[in-house]
This record gives sequence, structure tokens and C-alpha cells, in this order.
Amino acid sequence: MNVEAATARYIDGLGAANLEKAAAYTSGGHWILLWNLVVAAIVTWLIVRSDVLDRLEKRISERRRGLRAFLVSLVYLLVAAVLTLPWTIYAGWFRETGYGRTSQPIGDFLFQASLSTAIASLIGALFLAGVYRLIRRTGRRWWLWSSGLVAAGLAFIILLSPVLIEPLFNKYEPVPPGQVRDAVVEMAGQAGIPPQQIFMFDGSRQSNNFTANAGGVGSTARVAISDVALKSASLDEVRAVTGHEIGHYVLKHTWFGIIFYSVAALLLFWLADRLFPRFARAFGSSASIGDPRGVPVLMFMGSLFMLLISPLSNSFARMIETQADDYSLETENRPDALSSALVKTAEYRYPRPGKLEEIMFYDHPSVEARVRRAMQWKADHPPAGQ
Repeated sequence: MNVEAATARYIDGLGAANLEKAAAYTSGGHWILLWNLVVAAIVTWLIVRSDVLDRLEKRISERRRGLRAFLVSLVYLLVAAVLTLPWTIYAGWFRETGYGRTSQPIGDFLFQASLSTAIASLIGALFLAGVYRLIRRTGRRWWLWSSGLVAAGLAFIILLSPVLIEPLFNKYEPVPPGQVRDAVVEMAGQAGIPPQQIFMFDGSRQSNNFTANAGGVGSTARVAISDVALKSASLDEVRAVTGHEIGHYVLKHTWFGIIFYSVAALLLFWLADRLFPRFARAFGSSASIGDPRGVPVLMFMGSLFMLLISPLSNSFARMIETQADDYSLETENRPDALSSALVKTAEYRYPRPGKLEEIMFYDHPSVEARVRRAMQWKADHPPAGQ
């Protein structure tokens, strides 16, 4: 078979209008990343200049430094969320609605955004209080110990998120009885995943995107398929997509992710230890690295650092996504079903980016590259008798 021609048929099947719309949506999303940093800089400057954290820190006794770090961090996270709310509404709801990527009412969006902010602020404040405690207790090596705290925190969140957090935003149910459930239960059993850990969730509440995911570790590990995918996918497509998600579980990608981001945090904290005074002066702050009132500067440095290393983190993400695709192909051998399912994601992820654009911005391989890989698999593994 002609791999390139087969790949082109899948991508061209979207139609010129849909490809153009996907290109505009994706390109705009790249700019959103830059504007996120600009908004973060403005919010950091406003909070530093307001002295609100300085005044709060002075009101809490020096002897209660743990409580002071927690409260200052919590107030910062909540104030920052309020200041960025207009931008959050534009980027997360208005723009998504304009491109037809969500049908979520604005009231429900704001409710879930508020709930997410409350949870993230509490967890973030606890984590930051831990970082400031390590700065006080471990001195110049605080950055090394803090990366360990990141690893523990990520493992804890990944362990509990499927049980305690995600059900607050979506309803998770067993896949309804029928051919689809029989198929995914069979696949889960072969991979050592308990059948009761395969769920359908109402992803259509937030997004019209065709999606599924694998999450949790150990006893909380699960595979979840959006109702959008189940409603619009054939049985073969469900098997191909579920095979991909099971691949993440079997190949232990969650643990590799924890290691990767812990190492990234190590580098961030090491740089912060050396560069914090320069950033603090740039924003007009007199705080040192160990002062909780300097948390806006530290958080901005984190935002800048994550943007700068995004080509590396995206490369890591593309690698594990490719491995999960390969797992699906090897275990299910449904290259056409995987390709047709992937094409449905091209509505919100332009399938034909330039090579540099893919390296810089794509946390999944381009749909064209993934379909080509599936078609190459098909060519290399023809049905018996051919």
C-alpha cells in the first residue's frame, strides 16, 4: 500500500474549511501561551506593588512562620485568580465557545472555575508552605529537597485525584452494558486492569472534544472515556483508543511523568535560588527567596521557566503518546480505526503543522504523523493471506 496516499486521504477527508478552522484555533492557542505569561507578569506586578502580602506577613507572628507562609501563599493564589478572571473567561470559555469546542453555559463554567481555584489554592498553599519550611530548615540545599517534595506531591495528587477531585467536576460511571463494555472489559483484563476501573465520564459538560484519558496509580488507576468519544466512535475506534489509554497504564507513563517533572522542578528551584533577587528587583519587591511575601515573584519565575522548557516537555509528552499509539497497534492491530479516531481530534489540533511548530508547541505528535505511523504499521503487518 501507498502509506503517504493513505495518510493524505484521512487528513484531506476533513475538508478544506475544517482544516482552515483547526489551523486558526491551534495558532491562536500558541499565542495564548505567550499572553498567559504577559498576564502573569501584570498580576505579579500589581500584587507586589499593592503591598497586600507585605502587610499580611507583618500581622502574623514571627514564631508562627509555617502558618504565615501558608496564609500568605493562599491569599496570593486567591487574589491572582480574581485578577486573572477576565482572561480566564476569555481563554477558557469565550474563545472555546466561539470555535465550537464547548457548549458549557457560562454559569457552570464559572462555578467549576471557582471550585478548581479553591482546590488548587489550598493544595498550592500547602505545597508552598512546605517549600518555605525547607528553605528555613535546609539552607542552601533547599532546592534539592524541594524537588523531592514535588515528586511526593505529584504522586499524592495523582493517587487521590481520580477518587477525590475529578468526581467533583464530572460524573464517572461504568460503561453501559453492550458490545462496547464487553470489549473494554476484555481489554482491561488482558492488561491487568480491574474491569471496574474502566469508566465513562460526562466530558461533554466542559468540552466537545473527542477524548479519553488514563490516570491514577496503584489501586486508583483507571481508564476514562468521554461520552463524546463513546457517542461518536465505532466499536473498533473505541477499542483502538482504549488500547492507547491502556498503553499509558501498562507502560507506567504516570511514573515517568513524575520523574520528568520532578527533575524539571529541581532545575527551576536551582535557578530560582540564584536568580530570584534579580526578578524581585525587576518587580519592585524587596523580598528574599525565603520570604513568603516574595511568592508572586517565585510563581512568575515558575511560569516563565515552564514556558521556556515547553519544547522539552512537549518532546517528552510526544514520546509517551507515540509509545501508547504503538501499544494500541501491537495489541489491537486496528490501524484504520486508530486513524479515523485520531482524525476526530484534528478539529482542535491542526493535523499538519510545520516541524518547528510541532517541536515547540505540540504535546502530542501531529495527527498526520500519527496516522502515517498507523498506515506504516498496516503496510508492515498485512492481514494473513495477503
